[in-house]
Amino acid sequence: MGQPCYLLAIDQGTTSSRAIVFDSAGSIQSVAQLEFKQHFPQDGWVEHNPEDIWDSTLAVVSQTLVNAGLKAQEITAIGITNQRETTIVWDAVTGKPIANAIVWQDRRTTDFCQSLTDQGLGPKITEKTGLLIDPYFSASKIKWLLDNVDGARALANEGRLRFGTVDSFLLWRLTDGQKHFTDATNASRTMLYDIHKGCWDPELLALFDVPASMLPEVLDSSADFGVSSEKLLGAAIPIRGMAGDQQAALFGQACFQKGMVKSTYGTGCFMMINSGCTALRSNNRMLTTIAYQLQGKPTYAIEGSIFVAGAAVQWLRDGIKLIQHASETEKYAEITEDTGGVYMVPAFTGLGAPYWDPKARGAILGLTRDTGIAEIVTACLQSICYQTKDLMRAMENDGAKLSSLRVDGGMVGNNWLVQFLSDNLALPVERPQVTETTALGVAYLAGLGCGVYKSLEDISEQWRCDRRFVPKMDKSRREALYLGWRDAVERVRTE
Repeated sequence: MGQPCYLLAIDQGTTSSRAIVFDSAGSIQSVAQLEFKQHFPQDGWVEHNPEDIWDSTLAVVSQTLVNAGLKAQEITAIGITNQRETTIVWDAVTGKPIANAIVWQDRRTTDFCQSLTDQGLGPKITEKTGLLIDPYFSASKIKWLLDNVDGARALANEGRLRFGTVDSFLLWRLTDGQKHFTDATNASRTMLYDIHKGCWDPELLALFDVPASMLPEVLDSSADFGVSSEKLLGAAIPIRGMAGDQQAALFGQACFQKGMVKSTYGTGCFMMINSGCTALRSNNRMLTTIAYQLQGKPTYAIEGSIFVAGAAVQWLRDGIKLIQHASETEKYAEITEDTGGVYMVPAFTGLGAPYWDPKARGAILGLTRDTGIAEIVTACLQSICYQTKDLMRAMENDGAKLSSLRVDGGMVGNNWLVQFLSDNLALPVERPQVTETTALGVAYLAGLGCGVYKSLEDISEQWRCDRRFVPKMDKSRREALYLGWRDAVERVRTE
């Protein structure tokens, strides 16, 4: 691949913005990360200030260049990966957002989504988009903003407003308002995009009352997205990769063969299986989505989305202050032989796949006088593994055959968690040497877009296993624990 070159990945997440510089061998050269404020104006509402997203992104990009000892002109290309579905609407003239971003976790459009279901529109929407009607996706959020922000509908009808998921908003800002693009993976999460025809769907735009003039142009995941403004970073850097965070993680895990599976543990948990060139339809309430698109050809995936994973640990830390640092959870779990029948169902913003119950709320069940911090913390970690098992069972019921699972994300540094995951799934679990696979995936896409990598095979050869966890728990205990979980979930469900 010639002399070393550097790829900058912008990983804009739900609770923090991160920037990582990789070399062409996929090794991390520097990292910078900043958390930003979460806004919860009402029950079930979750918002971000788009300016916080932008400011934190710009800050970490500058910092990671300093940390790496690199100047902007030494960066070969930029890739952008992002929290998906989160919805931003801004004024194309001023560049200013018209309101806070509505985050993917937000449930304010539950009643509207239910009205669509009641009208029998579910099958038609699923057929086109691969998605289930739910407040999770962008379409109902755009409608809400246009209907509830003063003057927004009139501005939209004049062609003055732009909609984007976070990738598009960052691209607009990075290119000084010159480029309004997204990629096929992010478009496939809006509920406005026909994943089979590869275009925005006029019927869905009419249903959600979204003017076509607001929408970004959809490109491949590895494409020419423009160049960053020289005044921002000190040089004009080509932007060549873009993908939603979970698809980027699949790419970073080199899951390029049909049937390969990864699960990412960040704020939420997302399990995705590559289904190749066929958009398989799930019969078990999983999502059909675009895994990545190269040279105009989409590769599809089946995905299960869990809304709360790392966010539950964050709640233990910040909400009820049982711990001071997320790293403490491993220590507590190691000293807890048994939770004593305590289960946590972290349905803080409803239940995702395979339940899709937006009105469900979280609970800790089975408390006794013997229950302490260690039991609650352990139950929190276990809940993430149980939710993964829910997804795996749904995938298997759709005909998938899982032989192992590749995991990534911030939580998988916790050895206890990954071992319990393997025990619970009765499946080997592989953790890669580079667990920042979301950022790595979009760095690979950017590198593919500028010729650093010639093929997917080039990228596959770089994947390395750090540790392979194998099941150790006996079958009867595994089944008893999972039965208790299923009972706990039924207690919080509303549908």
